[in-house]
Amino acid sequence: MSRRPAPHRSQRGATLIELMVALVLGLIVSGAALSLFIANRQTYLATESLGRLQDNGATAFELMARDVREAAGNPCDASDDVVNVLKTPTAAWYTDFGDGIRGYGGTQAMSGLAIGTAAGQRVSGTDAIELKLAADGVNIVNHVPASATFTVNVKSHDLHPGDIAMACDFNHAAIFQVTNAQPGINTTIVHNTGGSTSPGNCSKGLGSPLLCTTTGTSYEFGCKFGGQDPLIDCTLADNRWTATIAKVHATRWYVGHNARGGTSLYQSVVRNNAGSLVVDNDEVAENVSGMTLQYLVRDAGSYVAAASVTDWSKVVAVKVQLAMSVDMTLGTHGTPLRRTIAHVVALRSRAQ
Repeated sequence: MSRRPAPHRSQRGATLIELMVALVLGLIVSGAALSLFIANRQTYLATESLGRLQDNGATAFELMARDVREAAGNPCDASDDVVNVLKTPTAAWYTDFGDGIRGYGGTQAMSGLAIGTAAGQRVSGTDAIELKLAADGVNIVNHVPASATFTVNVKSHDLHPGDIAMACDFNHAAIFQVTNAQPGINTTIVHNTGGSTSPGNCSKGLGSPLLCTTTGTSYEFGCKFGGQDPLIDCTLADNRWTATIAKVHATRWYVGHNARGGTSLYQSVVRNNAGSLVVDNDEVAENVSGMTLQYLVRDAGSYVAAASVTDWSKVVAVKVQLAMSVDMTLGTHGTPLRRTIAHVVALRSRAQ
């Protein structure tokens, strides 16, 4: 019986050792590929999250800075002689023009805005700010104080019954509620007493000193020195002054809880709902976890917190610091990405 020939070397199978070596090498290559994938994923998450924070921060600063910059301003650059003929103007934050700016510390209460945990409520320990301004008005052609009637230069004035407005010239300004107007139809704007608007006006007179009687202190906008001097004939062209009516914009900025379990930067704005004034709390930028505000008072050397400001009419700039935080669980093993960004805004109406 003959012996079977030995198999050729090229026809022999892999040994167990060779298989184990191949498996180990495959695992090393697979591990390296997986590590590269995870590293790329972490980089992507970090870049995306940082970009989201930057976008949110830019949006927050752009919109908030616009209101801060114009705070306490009016289209006439009128002096401090401003009267408010609204009934009980301090009853609501948006009817009290005050100094045009007011800050609140982290635990200081704001009228009409609760500190709590519900959606839209203010986060405890975060600063807030309240701003009022009047801008983009229309020119007054004629004003008859006895009938509380303005005539303006355009029909498209966008002033409606219930709106809080300001009339001003370079000498004086007055805040009142529009009781009758038909934008797009006629050029007449009325600021009468009585009627169905709330809070309403306590007087037809828009002059100073404020007298909350039906006629009050007369002031004719569009006439030199308001026509308060009996020797001034307001029918003469030489005695006519430029005067303007503008809608008053009242807004608040604060950090509040959103409906998704996080926190965001919110803006409170006053809206005219068919003659009734309502406040909407709108979410502006998410991932804002905190806000710190400091104020520069004229002739002072440094910024101070709201509690240290004794005269808000002298605030000339605001330093806004936002704490931003975004969840990056996959990229940092549960540690959120945090950034703090700051911005300084000067009040244009008080620039020297």
